[in-house]
Amino acid sequence: MKAAVYYETGSPDVLRYEDVPDPACPEGFVVIDTAAVSVEGGDTLNRAGGDMAAKPHIVGYQSAGVIREVGAGVTDRQVGQRVVTMMAFGSHAARRAVPAGFAFPVPDALDLEEAAAVPIPFGTAHDCLFEYGGLQSGETVLIQAGGGAVGLAAIQLAKRAGATVIATAGSPEKLDRLRAFGMDHGIDYRKDDFVAKTQELTGGKGADLAVDSVGGSTLQGSIRAVGYRGRVITVGRAGREDVQPDVWLLAEGNKRLTGVSLALDSVVQPARVQPMIAGLLEDVAKGALRVVIDRRFPLAEAAEAHRYIESRAAFGRVLLIP
Repeated sequence: MKAAVYYETGSPDVLRYEDVPDPACPEGFVVIDTAAVSVEGGDTLNRAGGDMAAKPHIVGYQSAGVIREVGAGVTDRQVGQRVVTMMAFGSHAARRAVPAGFAFPVPDALDLEEAAAVPIPFGTAHDCLFEYGGLQSGETVLIQAGGGAVGLAAIQLAKRAGATVIATAGSPEKLDRLRAFGMDHGIDYRKDDFVAKTQELTGGKGADLAVDSVGGSTLQGSIRAVGYRGRVITVGRAGREDVQPDVWLLAEGNKRLTGVSLALDSVVQPARVQPMIAGLLEDVAKGALRVVIDRRFPLAEAAEAHRYIESRAAFGRVLLIP
């Protein structure tokens, strides 16, 4: 099969489009023919400097397709079934093998390309807001990087939960587009001080909750932007700054900082996570939530797709098509 692989971590230039052996189908696994790969932010971080399961390494968390093979012991998945899959690596390929529990059935009304962009961004946003963020109706949430896939999901989920939504983005054009997804107030982080602006928008109170996928100095700002007993969720380091926040800022306002990893909870708490993701897929299928696909690249152009994501020009998710 064809795959986008690399032999060492580094810039997008390390990616190569090569023939590799088809994946085996161990007991408890399924193998899919890939229809669409959703390039996650973590994929670019892993390519830049993460662990490699093998050489050559196939990076990638999430992809959708059709089951071509079912391993021994699997009784609730069938050949020919449409699924979207999650796993620590292996998405950037024409085929992949995953544990059957991480192959989520795709509702009939949902396109596979849209389905490919649901579990990780929407599941992560849901956990950040509710499982760990404790968001309640009437509260105010600050969502960093609103134009990213997690940001777009978080805006929609927070708005339908009755929250006031403040979001940041890097251009007026992105902010204008975010209003259609439920954003109440937008902040251009390239032009405005988002901490001061959040304080202004909340009458000096600060946000109740901040969801931060950027990290570094932005995370420190998120801590400042929430008010007394505010909650801050850190769920990524897209900014790639090697800056650690001053945790004393938490004590100054009895604030709370929590790290969130959907990947960890999908292993530790599958009985909670799997129904949550199934419900999100149903919500997208019936139009209650919207997936935004920014661009599609052939799998052979994975390096260009990664480069485009790292330019921060994307609004929503970028797909690879084998």
